[in-house]
Amino acid sequence: MIDPIDTSTLSDIGLRSIEEAQRKDDEKNRLGQEDFLKLMVAQLRNQDPLKPMENGDFLAQMAQFGTVSGINDLQKSFASLSESLVSNQALQAASLVGRDVMAATGAGVLGESEGLRGLVELPESTQSLVLNITDASGRLVRRLELGTQAAGEVPFQWDGFGDDGKRAAPGTYYITAEARYGDRTEAVETLTANRVDAVMLGQGGIVVSLAGSGEIDFNEIRRIL
Repeated sequence: MIDPIDTSTLSDIGLRSIEEAQRKDDEKNRLGQEDFLKLMVAQLRNQDPLKPMENGDFLAQMAQFGTVSGINDLQKSFASLSESLVSNQALQAASLVGRDVMAATGAGVLGESEGLRGLVELPESTQSLVLNITDASGRLVRRLELGTQAAGEVPFQWDGFGDDGKRAAPGTYYITAEARYGDRTEAVETLTANRVDAVMLGQGGIVVSLAGSGEIDFNEIRRIL
C-alpha cells in the first residue's frame, strides 16, 4: 500500500497539491477593486487621442466601480453585523444554563419529589381540555381533566401521581393536550418546563440541550422561567 504524500513535502520540492493550485488559480482569476482601477487607468492612457472615451462611458465605468465598491463594503458590514448578533445571542443562551425554560418539546422530566409543569396554548375557548401523560413506553400514566377554558395560555401542574394513586417513577414523560370545540376534538400545542443543561454553537446556530428533552434550537425557547 502506498502512503499518501504530505502536502508539506510537495511544497518543499516546489510542487503544489491540486487543491492548493485550484485555490491560487481562483485567487488569480478574481478581479478586485485595485485591478479594476488599474484597468481603467490603462484604458485612459492607451485610448486613441482622436477618439477619446466619451464622458458617458467614463461616468458609466466610474459608476460601475462605485457599485462594486459599495457592494463589497455592504457585504463586510453584513458579515460584521451577523457575527455581532451571533455573539450576543450566544452570551444570552449561555446565561440560561441551569435555568428552566418552556418550549414545545412535548416532554418533561419528573423528579424524585418535584412535579411537572407547563402550559397549553388554546387558539379559542374550549368546553373541555384534557391532558394525557404517558411514559417512555407509551403507557398512559395520568389523564388530567381541566374542564372549560378560555382562549389563551392555560398553565398546568402534574404532581407526579398516576391514575392509580401511586407516585410515578422519576424520568421523562410525554404530554399531549386535546380540546373539544363543539362536536370536534383537536390536538393543541403544549409547552413544558425543562432545565437547560448545556448550550452549544453549531453550524446552523445556537443549540440548547434540555434535561430529558434532547436538543432544540435557541429560537424555539418560548419562555424563560
